[in-house]
Amino acid sequence: MPAKKKSTSNIKAKQQDRPSLSTSSSTQDLEGSEAATPPRSPVLQGNFEGPPTKVADSSYLTGSDPEISGDGTDVIKSDGYLEDHRGYFGQRFAHFKRWVRDIELNEGGIDKFSRGYEQFGLHVTSEGVRYREWAPGAREASLVGDFNGWDVAANPLTRNEYGVWETVVSNTASGDVAIAHGSHIKVTFVTDKGERVYRLPAWSRYVTQDLSKSPIYESVFYNPPNKYQFKHKRLVPPADLRIYEAHVGISSPEARVATFKEFTQNVLPMISDLGYNAVQLMAVMEHAYYASFGYQVTSFFAPSSRYGEPDDLRELIDTAHSLGIVVFLDVVHSHACNNVEDGLNQFDGTDHCYFHEGGRGRHELWNSRLFNYGHHEVTRFLLSNLRYWIEEFGFDGFRFDGVTSMMYKHHGIAYGFSGHYNEYFGGNTDEEAVVYLMLANYMCHKLYPGFVTIAEDVSGMPAMCRSVQEGGVGFDYRLTMSVPDMWIKLLKESKDEEWSMEQIAHQLTNRRYQERAITYCESHDQALVGDKTLAFWMMDKEMYTHMSDHTELTAVIERGMALHKMIRLVTCGLGGEGYLTFEGNEFGHPEWLDFPREGNGSSFHYARRQFNLVKDEALRYKYLYRFDRAMMRLEEQHRWLSARDQWVTLKHEGDKVLAFERGGLVWVFNFHPTNSYVDYRVGAGWAGKYTVALSTDDREFLGQGRIDHSTEHFSTPMEWNGRANYIQVYLPARTAVVLRRSE
Repeated sequence: MPAKKKSTSNIKAKQQDRPSLSTSSSTQDLEGSEAATPPRSPVLQGNFEGPPTKVADSSYLTGSDPEISGDGTDVIKSDGYLEDHRGYFGQRFAHFKRWVRDIELNEGGIDKFSRGYEQFGLHVTSEGVRYREWAPGAREASLVGDFNGWDVAANPLTRNEYGVWETVVSNTASGDVAIAHGSHIKVTFVTDKGERVYRLPAWSRYVTQDLSKSPIYESVFYNPPNKYQFKHKRLVPPADLRIYEAHVGISSPEARVATFKEFTQNVLPMISDLGYNAVQLMAVMEHAYYASFGYQVTSFFAPSSRYGEPDDLRELIDTAHSLGIVVFLDVVHSHACNNVEDGLNQFDGTDHCYFHEGGRGRHELWNSRLFNYGHHEVTRFLLSNLRYWIEEFGFDGFRFDGVTSMMYKHHGIAYGFSGHYNEYFGGNTDEEAVVYLMLANYMCHKLYPGFVTIAEDVSGMPAMCRSVQEGGVGFDYRLTMSVPDMWIKLLKESKDEEWSMEQIAHQLTNRRYQERAITYCESHDQALVGDKTLAFWMMDKEMYTHMSDHTELTAVIERGMALHKMIRLVTCGLGGEGYLTFEGNEFGHPEWLDFPREGNGSSFHYARRQFNLVKDEALRYKYLYRFDRAMMRLEEQHRWLSARDQWVTLKHEGDKVLAFERGGLVWVFNFHPTNSYVDYRVGAGWAGKYTVALSTDDREFLGQGRIDHSTEHFSTPMEWNGRANYIQVYLPARTAVVLRRSE
């Protein structure tokens, strides 16, 4: 590989002398002073090319946060198979602690370090608008825009030795801000090759797109005269998470992009009515291509202007908090859009500003750029990005997308994980990326107790959801991504009578000990073009002709409605410590999801959620909506998602019956397509009287009403299914019953 014309190695080496950024507006804040410089370490700081290995590092790490004073091997205590990898965990934890210590000595701690959004980008001060940007590969820089007639000579930036550029656009003679709210701005650089390039500021907070003129985004100076004032405090997420995953743009029956305000007015009340206590927002970070589902981010600090202004998002979150609903952000730090003119790619004219250079900095499957997680300024940018969404908008948790791609050098491409531990802790692991995730989780949990982080990981890495203090990666939950795959596979490849109760139970309970999981039957992934919703898999074309109460209840519709309820109930009841649904799927949304693109004539027909189907009393979607609401309300009462008791009592392949206990409830599922059972014996751990808490066969859910809620079931003190008692219940075909014990 040819050498770079301008290396950043010198910048890294000088980070041992890096001063902290002041909150003052003065351009001299970056100069620092010897008196303010922290004590020097005996080892070089800022060189994050690998974990510390020398004996000298142990003394360097002394004095760090006492919460991380261990050696990172506590995770081995509950999993003896990790013993062979003790050295890896110790090395990884030392790498993490070195980051924390370097940040403490050079930046004043992770709290201050992660507030880069207060220093970089554009800020109104008493003197004027201060602008700072990190672009180490540039030779010259100027701030241009409507305010100065795009004159590159009007507002040049000065550079310090660390590659940070700065200028102050002084107030007008009358004392007004010289840059008008809503005006366009850019930063222009002269690269090391002498070329002048124009870029959107990397810390832009509002960017807009006018497709009638160009697909390229423009940065807008956002300084409204009356910024939205929050009326409600951030919430601490509950232990029993019931998550409603949503995409603001598709949250309307109309064939267009919906807005933050419409979501606030129309969708939040529905989420509250259903009983979900969390909403997970996708595609919030600005992305140039709408059809990317938000996963090709161009401006990491800007809420997508497709849906409205940043204050509209603040109002949405504030309103959710008033309803007792926490709000999670879908964070994309696994990669960045390949765009140059309105993205981070080649930001300062080099290939390696925010990203690795060469092949390591590119995701060939996604055609995107990969961050250099080992670089000081990249880490500042990413950690500050997390803080920004918390502090400025009030998010209560993060779902980290593409974690598998981050953690492995092969990015999970054409790689099948067998579960062997060498796959996780060998040469395939990208330790810099894993340590970044540890830093992110450490920061979120240290500064915001109770904050929730969720990992989208298909690899099943051990200790992913163990605390950083123990040596884990630090996530609170992982997504059980194999569960929806199981349901789709069963529906596509097996007859109902061939369904294995053992397979269903195993897949739903196959979770790592002491690591929590969010489970779901289907998310946005299962609804994308090329696939379809569970309801459409089961009922297909008859959803167009027989979803009205005025039409025949065909065998296809009856089966689909029954299994839709049972699949959701058993997944929520047995599958994890949290539950998620994608908007619309709770009521059996038909068809699939497809964004406007060249291949479909830029149509919005499938890029919408038809909430009107539920509101039409003549249609059968209302029955599934009612059942989902009843299921969420029952969880709210019994909180089985956070309960520690879980016992699978029966997996009968011939009868197609699955039974288990959880949350003080007895759950019984009869998946048989034709057989019903009278006085069916089910083991029960608690003696007493049982009554029906929920039945999928109730008429209000389009069942046949074969379960009598007034029936009392008394336990018999005789061992059955490994339990001390048994009860006898009536189990109609394709029906699930949940029973509660009456004191």
